[in-house]
Amino acid sequence: MPTITLPDGSQRQYEGPVTVQAIAADIGAGLAKATLAGRVNGQLVDAAYLVADDAEVAIVTSRDEAALELLRHDAAHVMAQAVQELYPGTQVTIGPAIENGFYYDFARDEPFTPDDLTAIEQRMHEIVKRDLPIQREVWEREQAKTVFGDLGEAYKVEIINDIIPEGEEVSVYRQGDWFDVCRGPHLPSTGKLGNGFKLTKLAGAYWRGDSSNVMLQRIYGTAWRDKKELKAYLRRLEEAEKRDHRKLGKQLDLFHFQDEAPGMAFWHQKGRIIYRQVEEYMRGKLDEYGYQEVETPQVLDRSLWERSGHWEKFADDMFTTQLDERDYAIKPMNCPGHIQIFNQGLKSYRELPLKIAEFGVVHRSEPSGTLHGLMRARRFTQDDAHVFCTEEQLQQEVATLIEMVFETYHDFGFDQIDLALSLRPEKRVGSDDLWDKGEAALDKALRDKELEFRVQPGEGAFYGPKIEFTLRDSIGRTWQCGTIQVDFSMPGRLGAYYIGEDNAKQVPVMIHRAILGSMERFIGILIEHYAGALPLWLAPVQAVVLTITDHQRDYAEQVAKVLRDKGFRVDSDLRNEKIGFKIREHTLQKVPYLLVAGDREMESQTLALRNRQGTDLGVVGLDALAQRLGAEVAERANGAIQS
Repeated sequence: MPTITLPDGSQRQYEGPVTVQAIAADIGAGLAKATLAGRVNGQLVDAAYLVADDAEVAIVTSRDEAALELLRHDAAHVMAQAVQELYPGTQVTIGPAIENGFYYDFARDEPFTPDDLTAIEQRMHEIVKRDLPIQREVWEREQAKTVFGDLGEAYKVEIINDIIPEGEEVSVYRQGDWFDVCRGPHLPSTGKLGNGFKLTKLAGAYWRGDSSNVMLQRIYGTAWRDKKELKAYLRRLEEAEKRDHRKLGKQLDLFHFQDEAPGMAFWHQKGRIIYRQVEEYMRGKLDEYGYQEVETPQVLDRSLWERSGHWEKFADDMFTTQLDERDYAIKPMNCPGHIQIFNQGLKSYRELPLKIAEFGVVHRSEPSGTLHGLMRARRFTQDDAHVFCTEEQLQQEVATLIEMVFETYHDFGFDQIDLALSLRPEKRVGSDDLWDKGEAALDKALRDKELEFRVQPGEGAFYGPKIEFTLRDSIGRTWQCGTIQVDFSMPGRLGAYYIGEDNAKQVPVMIHRAILGSMERFIGILIEHYAGALPLWLAPVQAVVLTITDHQRDYAEQVAKVLRDKGFRVDSDLRNEKIGFKIREHTLQKVPYLLVAGDREMESQTLALRNRQGTDLGVVGLDALAQRLGAEVAERANGAIQS
């Protein structure tokens, strides 16, 4: 006679085992109709799940946070059914829900075309209209292998062989005549999927992500609660395409990529100016918070990476070489090098905390298919730093780092920050006692500042737990950037110690911190956040002086020189072109201010001022203009970012 406790604390008793769907119906007909799944003692389950014992039960509807993942997983299954109905003989492999959507990988000799996507999407809508019940079945392992083998589904047989131990049963979900191996849970029927989905693109994908395996065809799609949410997402995609930093990088002459150096940016002058502004800002923060800036070698002996633990974890991601019969790796991160600097000279507890920072160029052997402009590169620069401190100092240092991170993001124009606390992974170094201390310190720092955060079990680094900072940009996308990681293990592995107050050797606690993460990626995020129209303090060209005729040439050059001497980045356009053409061209280049000089302005020693939005700001004198630009640049330090 199970007692069911509902989220509001109320309880209901039943004569025998009861399904989640029946519990919903008992509460009300409206809830029963809206039910998509349930949570039993915190675990997401099908609506048909049978509750046999006392339990806490919550009904999952479309309003629930878990609903989107359910819808996307079911959309993948409906797509696979549509494909196999339309193209018999196609094998299905793996089809998960992902952020904003889903995909399925198919094995088919003939390539899919954009017209095929249209046909598949239409068939998906037909399957939804059929409102086929989705039912879970449990098969014997050998039975499942036989059934899928007889259907020619070789990939499914391989999955069963590899991930399901002998003697265990196989979970299969059926919708109509179509079925697939799946852990679930799923919606009660295909009709619950609704019409908020769309297929978006085709891609190639190696079986199990291994380039030595066969290439499959991947179909991506997006799925939402309804058509309104779908349309809003598609509008965001259109906006994101306009903001693509790769397109804007070319349009604004900031950087480029080419095949001779895949995943490595060629920075042009204007892009390098942005880079320097970001770097100089961060260097100011280093001075403010008491860091020593250092530089460590690009290439280090394999033995150091083995002692630090990186070789075992990241060897496949490193570029390696041999010299004088020794193995070397081009550094993929900076932490072992910083410990070597700490190790130079005897350290006392009185010298701690010791803060070491580096704009460290690193290289990682990222797969070619994952490269994405500045966002995912093989060569990039980390704004990396490590704080060496005592256990007693740890709490305060973490709190200070959190303040530093928020100040930085605010100054760059990001005020919506999501936080996550990532806890110990299954494969890790260090004792549980040390992990307990690290996790407790990060948890307390977040709670003391009354910050909301989510907990991510198993997502910590192999050497310690971490706080992750995720930015939300101007069109609602999220970007994970900064981290604060507590490490009790690596310093000891690399021989770091200090002399404590008791004159005994003590191993320091090491806090890894990156605020921007990757300089390149953060600049890419900035470009997309501002759609290329960077705030004045970051803009590579802050103003351009435009002549109406050649008669104003000398005056325009004089104005540009005066402003440059005051520290502003100013160009002059003296070409014999119509003023409207010049204005349009520099507006497209996202220059914040256009300074028009005609005969009238030259005579009065003024300028006609326009901004890049096309607003006429009137006539202004040179001194007043310099004050205006200076005040706007200074506002950055107060967190006021001009768009």
